[in-house]
Amino acid sequence: MHGHLPQDAVCLYSAPILIVLWRPFVAAVYDVVGLGNAIVDVIAKADEEFLTANGLVKNAMRLISAEEADALYAKMGPGLEMSGGSAGNTMAALASLGGKGVFVGKVAHDQLGKVYRHDIRAAGVVFDTPDLTDGKPTGSCLILVTPDGHRTMNTFLGACLDLTPDDIDPAVIKSSKVTYMEGYLWDPPAAKQAFLKAAALAHEAGQKVALSLSDPFCVNRHLDSFRDLVKNHVDILFANESEIVALFGGDFDSAAAEARRHVEVAVLTRGEQGATVLVGGETYSVPAEKVSQVVDTTGAGDLFAAGFLYGYTQGRSPSDCARLGAICAGEIITHYGARSEVNLAELVKSKGL
Repeated sequence: MHGHLPQDAVCLYSAPILIVLWRPFVAAVYDVVGLGNAIVDVIAKADEEFLTANGLVKNAMRLISAEEADALYAKMGPGLEMSGGSAGNTMAALASLGGKGVFVGKVAHDQLGKVYRHDIRAAGVVFDTPDLTDGKPTGSCLILVTPDGHRTMNTFLGACLDLTPDDIDPAVIKSSKVTYMEGYLWDPPAAKQAFLKAAALAHEAGQKVALSLSDPFCVNRHLDSFRDLVKNHVDILFANESEIVALFGGDFDSAAAEARRHVEVAVLTRGEQGATVLVGGETYSVPAEKVSQVVDTTGAGDLFAAGFLYGYTQGRSPSDCARLGAICAGEIITHYGARSEVNLAELVKSKGL
């Protein structure tokens, strides 16, 4: 199925029956508003021995204190600093595709905070969340990339922890087709309340709510509340294979079937095996984008979400949305960092989309 679906396109399936309107948007100013951690990444090469010696679990994310961050940073090799954060990466890529986006996240009034604010605005994303001024520094993530391209993340949240419901602008949420939230932020009580406030405002305005599970660490840490969030507040769910299995248990097929029961759209990525999109009773599969070399997988999921959401908000078909996501993810893994090095709108156009 390619191209645009009719405005009233409907998918049905039973037990229970779920009606999915693929393109149900009301009038909106923005395509997507993203809520997440405003983090500056520090990326360095590392070997397997370094991970083992420092007790790090490869290809996972863990939260660390300021003291742990200082100690690990002192042991790391030369680092490359750049703005990151899962939802921030998604919003920057959405803008590169030509979408209109807003980012909501907390930085401090410090040098890293100024860098982050400049970078995301320069990418074409609206970012007006006020700075934190209570002394906490801007968050950072120490990312160790092994020769196989896999990343191991060590995150100091800093100012990110102070995102509150007061930072949610009802006018922005209601005027955005999709409110997108990253699971990494589902930790501080105030951030949870900000999520729930945003979700309620979006649904009140007839808009959609999307969630990225982000990491099995996040899912296992908040399993019950994540399940409640997905079942009762989320329309579009993004997850990779390990994340969806962590959420619902069983194997991939049974976890995917469970996801289908609870959300309108489930976007499930499987690395080299490509991605599966579940919409009502329909299943759409796309292959992974072929690349010459995988350099760094940081941001692959973020960029896939950007491509998919851009297509979704433009009324593209599920297959086209997934293909857009695969192209964006394929670009980001060919270099270090989670911000694209090319104009994504031109890239997807060159691929016939």
